[in-house]
Amino acid sequence: MLGASCAQGSTEDMFWKPKEENFWKWFQANESRLFDFEQDQDRVFGELGPEMKKVHPDLTFEFGPKKDGRREFVISADGNRNAFPAVVALADKAPELQRWEIIKFRQRRGRLPDLGYEGTRVKSEDIEFTIEPDRDKAGITLFIKGYDETSHQRLVTIGFLYLDSTLGEYDVETKVGFVNFKAANEQTTLVKRPISELPKVFDDFVASRLN
Repeated sequence: MLGASCAQGSTEDMFWKPKEENFWKWFQANESRLFDFEQDQDRVFGELGPEMKKVHPDLTFEFGPKKDGRREFVISADGNRNAFPAVVALADKAPELQRWEIIKFRQRRGRLPDLGYEGTRVKSEDIEFTIEPDRDKAGITLFIKGYDETSHQRLVTIGFLYLDSTLGEYDVETKVGFVNFKAANEQTTLVKRPISELPKVFDDFVASRLN
């Protein structure tokens, strides 16, 4: 009787608690598996994804590498600005977790890795960009080696992954206007620059628009 009563109470607690608290209760119950997810990655990710979508259907995640006994857990809106409040709400409800740093949104990366999608990989040195005003935001065109109509969808996905990596998810969704994609050899009257220079050029551009 005691065991059944306790189990029923636990279920009711889960039902009535806000969805963010339910998620973190699940996270804490599986914390060891999540911290060492490489041991059974498919199963762990297969469970974690649906738990996040109970909070909001567009939420997704990233893990950082282990460093000094800690690990980053990135909560992302997957580029959907409508899900930004859900990212903030979930992160703000996180309990104290000794081995974790909870990060809101995908952050800028200091060094760009080569990125791929559905069997297509693009090196960072194979992407150039131009930047120009788009009302109160920055319009960006990416010139990608190998871009054509047949590879459009794959390279657009990779291009946005590079934008998130260079500018961070929040800035891409709030400060970037149009994003165009073109072949590397297409001509433009603007100055093409390697994508590794985008963070500084973008920050200077945004600052100049604010002044």
